[in-house]
Amino acid sequence: MQQEPEDLVVAAAQRGDLAAFNQLVTNHEQRVYNLAYRMLNDAEAAADATQDAFFQAYRALSQYRGGSFKSWLLRIASNICYDRLRSRNRRPTTSLDEMIEEAEKVGGADLGLLEDPGSDPMNFATRRELARELAQALQSLPDEQRIVVILSDVQGMSYDEIVYITGASLGTVKSRISRGRLKIREYLHKSKELLPGDLRQ
Repeated sequence: MQQEPEDLVVAAAQRGDLAAFNQLVTNHEQRVYNLAYRMLNDAEAAADATQDAFFQAYRALSQYRGGSFKSWLLRIASNICYDRLRSRNRRPTTSLDEMIEEAEKVGGADLGLLEDPGSDPMNFATRRELARELAQALQSLPDEQRIVVILSDVQGMSYDEIVYITGASLGTVKSRISRGRLKIREYLHKSKELLPGDLRQ
């Protein structure tokens, strides 16, 4: 059965159709969770933030005026993550091993460098170690750089979408992405033996 266009589902949810809102949750919960997990580095906190994001979205549906529902929802989720980070003073509570395992479960390869199904065991082990380094590099970024790198390089959002989600100017978004990527490259340079040959320069 062909799925309804999302704007029709949103409109139905705004009219109080709970099944329509549940469809929106199904459509976007993994993307919201992935964002929260990479921001908070804690599976339980990410699940709570995801639940809160949808709760807030449900309460604020009447304020949604069209455009990209995905971007609107991720803006809510980003604000919740920022609040959580401020409240806990950014104390990490999850091991990087757990972060990698969770990333594999949810199918969102950090910066696209997790498992290659066709690789040999040695190459897989190398890529897994690289993924661990990438996760650690991502967590080392300041919050404002981490969120834009996640949105750009993990979530695949456009600059315009990131501007909307973060509330920052286009120039600020581009600058933060550039600085974040540079810091990740510098971080990985310390472990460049893990990188594929074409990425070691």
